[in-house]
Amino acid sequence: MELPAQLRQGVERLLDKVPLPVLKQAAKTLSDRYRAELRDGRLHMAEEMAVRAYLATRLPATYAAVRASLDALADARPDFAPKSLLDIGAGPGTVLWATTDLWPNLEAAVLLEASAAVRKVGETLAVDAVTAKASWIAGDVTIDLVDLKPADLVSCAYVLDEITPASLPKLIDRLWQLTADTLLIVEPGTPAGWQRILAARRQLIEVGAHVLAPCPHEAPCPLAQPDWCHFSRRVARSRLHRRAKDADVPWEDEKFIYVAASRQPAPLRAARVIAPPKSGSGKVVLKLCEPDGRAGEKLFTKRDGDTFKVARRLDWGDPV
Repeated sequence: MELPAQLRQGVERLLDKVPLPVLKQAAKTLSDRYRAELRDGRLHMAEEMAVRAYLATRLPATYAAVRASLDALADARPDFAPKSLLDIGAGPGTVLWATTDLWPNLEAAVLLEASAAVRKVGETLAVDAVTAKASWIAGDVTIDLVDLKPADLVSCAYVLDEITPASLPKLIDRLWQLTADTLLIVEPGTPAGWQRILAARRQLIEVGAHVLAPCPHEAPCPLAQPDWCHFSRRVARSRLHRRAKDADVPWEDEKFIYVAASRQPAPLRAARVIAPPKSGSGKVVLKLCEPDGRAGEKLFTKRDGDTFKVARRLDWGDPV
């Protein structure tokens, strides 16, 4: 997966003439903070160079994860076509770009972001490129949600890992109050990220939300540690991306986990592939999360005819 052409070109303009050693050091510092899930009161991208490091090394991956999550949401609710977006912890506008790429008729977006440096870059990238009317608002996601208005689609991507655990239930409650139709939360595909999504999922189900994806049910998650639910998207690396990360291969795999919850139920419940398929001669084994709340591996062979033909084309994260 690649960034939309206009976004990619905008990023390239912003990164033009940035000294590579400076960019590499900023990328390393940013990566260390994200990996450690630091909650030291400092913004990960408070400074301009940190934002540029994010554009070079993280934006392609987070865009891919958000877009894949939105695709799953759209598959579960084919009738859903949001006119308004509220993105909490918007970063440089990742969700805005993914949403308008999928739903070009989006009319308005409100993007809450604490970092002035990030807001400036986000506005620069979106101006004259995104057709939806976008309003960027300064604010802390834990305390500045009172005066916001509900939107058709509310999103919160790669944010919960930066919030103290004690603040999460109140944040999830407020996000749901602001959700006119559907809420999407995306987190890193780590065991800790999965646990945060599970907690948000339980809280949302308790207040009557319908889970659209990735789960095909509202039963307790059937997976048990050390297993955990997550998905992956392969992301193309630009030349600068590779150089900033000292990477040799032209791609990377972004692991992520998400939950899409709606005030409207999904019209159809489909099982989901929750692990990489295991293929062999004339057979494929899929690990499925089923609508009845169970999860496990299922073998498909040539004897299954057309069902086998469909099964061998499925990938990790696909509905069945």
